[in-house]
Amino acid sequence: MTSAAEIDVLAALQAAAALKLPAPVVGIIAAAENMISASPTAGRYYHHTFGKTVEIVSTDAEGRLVLADALTYAQREYTPRVIIDLATLTGGVVVALGRVRAGLMCNNDSLANALFQAGEITGERLWRLPLDEEYSKNIKGEDADLKNSGGREGHAILGGAFLKAFVANEIPWAHLDIAGMADTNKELPYSPKGATGLASGC
Repeated sequence: MTSAAEIDVLAALQAAAALKLPAPVVGIIAAAENMISASPTAGRYYHHTFGKTVEIVSTDAEGRLVLADALTYAQREYTPRVIIDLATLTGGVVVALGRVRAGLMCNNDSLANALFQAGEITGERLWRLPLDEEYSKNIKGEDADLKNSGGREGHAILGGAFLKAFVANEIPWAHLDIAGMADTNKELPYSPKGATGLASGC
């Protein structure tokens, strides 16, 4: 089954090709089973290819491990000037923003502003959430570099903070948590019922 985020990546590539953009655009779809292993249990440790170790404290936060792999792959195989990842990562972003805006977390003000303005123009609206260092402390591991979950408080932000740990500081990076906006159960003026294709216009 194709996820909404995968559809969005394919739509973004199709739009880039149709517009004949002068800059190269690479799309990476991190497709995997929706589980850590055949018998996932908390308390295991994951040695990530980025050189970090992750303690699995939640078996319901497995998607960010796969996405971290994709971020690492993008940096190792290409020389990205900008990285934008998008995923239906957390239910927490739906609690925070409802189904009106997608969550935006970013390490670069210029990129964040550009994405925000693009969303205002296209109707695929975003709202920037903070990534203060204090949030990162909530996912710091005791026996590993990181924990894959920091609990319910600031849930969406902690998902973004986890991903940020896998991106080199000098690369402008943005994470779009589209969990509340990736699909709709009713027809809207700008979208049919089903997958919305959100973020293909960003």
